[in-house]
Amino acid sequence: MVPTDVTRCADLERLVATAVECFGRLDVLVGNAGIARTGPVADLDVDAWEAMIDVNVRGVLHGIAAALPVFRRQGHGHLVTIVSTAGLKIVPTQAVYAGTKNAVRTLLEALRQESTDGVLRTTSISPGFVRTELVDFIDDPDVREEARRRMEALGIEPAAVARAVAFAIEQPDDVEIGDITLRPTRQG
Repeated sequence: MVPTDVTRCADLERLVATAVECFGRLDVLVGNAGIARTGPVADLDVDAWEAMIDVNVRGVLHGIAAALPVFRRQGHGHLVTIVSTAGLKIVPTQAVYAGTKNAVRTLLEALRQESTDGVLRTTSISPGFVRTELVDFIDDPDVREEARRRMEALGIEPAAVARAVAFAIEQPDDVEIGDITLRPTRQG
């Protein structure tokens, strides 16, 4: 295990270097770190905004900076990033979180368009409610409880997201799955 703080580029470089050292190559880098701090924009919670930008956007950029040179040397590689349906269906109190997720979606699509030489594949996976600890970090206790209730009622198992990742990376080298959206069938 390589403890990694995605807000530190050096940590991602160490993670990638360790994978290459242990396995001789890096075929896929899955970016799954993310934080969601909810609240109206008018609350002006600048610290929460900066934290989400640092983890949700800079963390992905740090992963790209660490993995892309390896992928180029090898002649292939795949970046898979877990985004969110929050960037597809905007709701009050999630504006900045949704903005960070849309920034990542845009970033990966631009990188895909810049990389049409067959070396790099990119995939954005946007899950809806998944049973994870993400809701445990919502500051407002009432909002946290409501999110927890909705997650328990609607949430899908994390294995569903893992299957989506596997589906994307198992495609032949000449096939790229750019976006996958998955959510509980009962989620509005």
